[in-house]
Formats: sequence, C-alpha cells, structure tokens
Amino acid sequence: MKKMISATFIVVILIVTSVPALAKDGAGAPDMIVDVLIVRPVGLVSIVIGTAAFIVALPFAITSGTVKPVAQTLVACPFTLTFKRPLGDYSSLEP
Repeated sequence: MKKMISATFIVVILIVTSVPALAKDGAGAPDMIVDVLIVRPVGLVSIVIGTAAFIVALPFAITSGTVKPVAQTLVACPFTLTFKRPLGDYSSLEP
C-alpha cells in the first residue's frame, strides 16, 4: 500500500512539474492551480465583505455624491477579478 501511494505521489509531481515546460503562451498549470484553490476563493470572500462595506458606506456615499466610485472599488473590482479575469492571469491584479 505504501509503494502504491509513493508511486502515485511521484507520478503526480512529475506531471505537475512538466506541464509548464509544455505551455506555449499564457499561464501555466501551477498558476492556474493557485488561482483556483486560493485566489478565487479569496475573491469570493472579498466580494461579500466589499458588498457589506458598500451597504454600510452607502448613506455617506450618497450624501457626498461618490456612489459610483465606492461601488466600483468595493464591489465591481472584486467581482471582475474573481469572475471575469482569465484563469491564472495575474496581470490585472497589479496596480
């Protein structure tokens, strides 16, 4: 049983490390894996927190006339980065 688990682990490591060498353009497999497992879930959480913060800030934004910029920053940007950005593409995360 231990040999089977070790062999499976070695095969998975070899596949994951060889895929970036085969990639021609765009993001590699490690970038996509990190994006799916870490960045996108963090994006979902930021959408929820940003929406809650937008609701709290809405009365102040209405009185100051800054509803659009506040909505863009707290809701639209996290939504775009989570759902509209290509998988594994981190260029849109840079300022």
